Amino acid sequence: MVGKRRYMNLRLLFSLTKNDFKQKYLGSYLGMAWAFIQPIITVFIFWFVFQIGFKSQPINDVPFILWLIAGMFPWFFFGDAVSNATNSVVENSYLVKKIVFKVAFLPLIKIFSALIVHLFFIIFMYILYIVYGYSFDLYWLQVFYYLEAVIILILGISYITSAIVIFFKDIGQLVAMLLQFGFWMTPIFWTIGMIPPKYHFLIKLNPLVYIIEGYRDSMINQIWFWEKPMMTLYFWMISLFMLAIGFTTFKKLKPHFSDVL
Repeated sequence: MVGKRRYMNLRLLFSLTKNDFKQKYLGSYLGMAWAFIQPIITVFIFWFVFQIGFKSQPINDVPFILWLIAGMFPWFFFGDAVSNATNSVVENSYLVKKIVFKVAFLPLIKIFSALIVHLFFIIFMYILYIVYGYSFDLYWLQVFYYLEAVIILILGISYITSAIVIFFKDIGQLVAMLLQFGFWMTPIFWTIGMIPPKYHFLIKLNPLVYIIEGYRDSMINQIWFWEKPMMTLYFWMISLFMLAIGFTTFKKLKPHFSDVL
């Protein structure tokens, strides 16, 4: 009985994720293609500005574009998932008010919708590396470990923000501002080596540094995650703490959602 209920829940979650992904681009001429076109154009713009405009050199003998996408693609996923999941309950208030529905699914739907796009870009990243002459390596599969890690972090953050934004509308704007700030403070376009060593620990307090460096360790540096035990321990402590806080916050505030929405 429990197994059947779990199967039905997973089937419902999959169906709602597919519908959310379709509806997000419904009505536009190119439809779902925008989910992939927009990030590619963004990468191209930054590549053009930094490599053509600022004459950025290869990083550790790796073409700048390859180094760049290994940092930008995970950030795109993180930013898109957190931003959309934050507003997931507010946007679907009718589901909270009118019918019996697993409200906890709403942030998950947005995260999985963003995950569909990200999986495409992981494959795209693999192809681009191969085009540039790199051979498929076992280290590349480690990307999926870091993908799992960032999903746990996103879940924790999203359950906190999606619950609180119902009572404090400014949280949506605050999240957008913090994501914009975090984009430039995370070493996506720059390396930690550019910062004086005494400030490195401050940069590494940002858990996204672990993810960005992890993608590059997998694709470029050939470093396993267990070779960075302190960063791995710190990341999982932060992520699991956020997840516990997120679940607790969402569960305690959920009974009041329908009264406020």
